Amino acid sequence: MENISNNIEFSPQGGSRWGASDFKKGQPRWCPGCGDHFFLASLHKAMAEIGVAPKDVAVISGIGCSSRLPHYMATYGMNTIHGRAAAIATGAKVANPNLTVWQVSGDGDGLAIGGNHFIHANRRNINLNMILLNNRIYGLTKGQYSPTSPRGFVSKSSPYGTVEDPFRPAELCFGARGHFFARAVATDAKGTVEILKAAYNHKGAAVCEILQNCVIFNDHCHDAVYKPDARKENAIYVEHGKPLIFGPNNEFGLVQEGFGLKIVKIGENGITEKDILVHDAHCEDNTLQLKLALMGNNDGFPIALGVIRDVDAPTYDDSVTAQIEEVKAQKKYHNFAELQETNDIWEVK
Repeated sequence: MENISNNIEFSPQGGSRWGASDFKKGQPRWCPGCGDHFFLASLHKAMAEIGVAPKDVAVISGIGCSSRLPHYMATYGMNTIHGRAAAIATGAKVANPNLTVWQVSGDGDGLAIGGNHFIHANRRNINLNMILLNNRIYGLTKGQYSPTSPRGFVSKSSPYGTVEDPFRPAELCFGARGHFFARAVATDAKGTVEILKAAYNHKGAAVCEILQNCVIFNDHCHDAVYKPDARKENAIYVEHGKPLIFGPNNEFGLVQEGFGLKIVKIGENGITEKDILVHDAHCEDNTLQLKLALMGNNDGFPIALGVIRDVDAPTYDDSVTAQIEEVKAQKKYHNFAELQETNDIWEVK
């Protein structure tokens, strides 16, 4: 794997801990105001707080605006081909289990041509930190609709509006038996850093959906939650073990009604905080987690931000490594020279 940054440091500069600057490289070449700038700054900060040395980190991407990100990381990195970031990241992790691998894809790169790899990386539960930067548009190729663009969306490739329903990343992740799903807004640095750290601490495939605007071709697509005041009105921050409360003054909450969820106002009709559902990110049954993850699609419910699902399960890379060791222990040979000597040998003079 090539170090595209040529700037890997083997120890922190001037201290015992890594700083965000230790992970920075180059001058980002994105449009001013692009959500990629916000996310990159949060990723630098998260990596510094995680504390893994740059030489032990690889950032792997596909093709697209967001896929330029490895060039701005002072770590190992690789720009792969369109849609194949998860495949390359899988190989890197299986070949070098001690490497911390971050996979970065856009909604087009990751869910269109890369959709198959996204599904199976989750199904296999490979120990990857999978970042999905979702601006609901193809930006690099100049404004075609993507797999996450809403029905009726007008773009260069759908001048009369799309006639398709979009993928919902959480639904794909859960449907592939994914064990970790989190969501943040690119402009919310604190929220983004927290889910990135949680993804690193989760052992297995960890999907982080980052909501961001493309200021050129799909600006304002996430306006409902892009600014702090908007998030107070339209988002709910979920945290394991904490009640599902939201609103500018935390005056609303979620309760279960039948097989669904219902919004209630605390203090009305005898409702107290004790009546509000408590978020359980570690529950193996993902029924309520999926309901939380799918809220906010013009249904009157807030958009859930934070770690929605975080469940332990065996990982593919650990299982492969264990299987190799088990098979090796049963064999009489452990290398090619020993293999040659296991059968009859003839010497030709």
